[in-house]
Amino acid sequence: AIYDPDNRGHFGLAYDAYAHFTSPIRRYPDLLIHRAIKQVLARHPLSADALPALAKAGEHCSMTERRADDATGEVTDWLKCEFMMDKVGQEFSGVISGVTNFGIFVELAEIYVEGLVHITALPDDYYQFDPIKHALIGDRSGRRFRLGDSVKIQVSRVDLDQCKIDFVLEEGQRGSTRKKKSKLPVSKKKKMYKNKKKKKRA
Repeated sequence: AIYDPDNRGHFGLAYDAYAHFTSPIRRYPDLLIHRAIKQVLARHPLSADALPALAKAGEHCSMTERRADDATGEVTDWLKCEFMMDKVGQEFSGVISGVTNFGIFVELAEIYVEGLVHITALPDDYYQFDPIKHALIGDRSGRRFRLGDSVKIQVSRVDLDQCKIDFVLEEGQRGSTRKKKSKLPVSKKKKMYKNKKKKKRA
């Protein structure tokens, strides 16, 4: 969140006027809102002179909240790595939760631990990243690994210092395959179609 004394509304809720307001025991910005409302109810609204101080407080709260979120994420990643340390070599079922040009991220079922299958560890082919289809597609085989596909993996490496978990696909695991669309120009396709019709008539 970005805390600011200027009213900017809320895009998601489609509100022209919006104030962050929950229990003041949770966030300091909420406490500031409570104080401001209390002053308005007491008929002592904030003066324009208070705005610079509120803007500074908003910037500080925005920064510290992002730092807290980052710290929470780092600790969570570390704990997940620690949990997986003794599971190297074990096999799990999961779902492809992310597709990038360097591999696929797989989230394991039930335990919600995510790891990377690097593109170099995918079955023998050269894979191209399709950002529109959220897929890695094999040049020769047409094999594809798409967002949401179910896969079976084996834990290959856990790096506690870097908070990284690497997977490899279980032996024999394949992605989905589809026939590649013909890259022949339209004129050539029409010619082939006419030749086929002539052969049938003959």
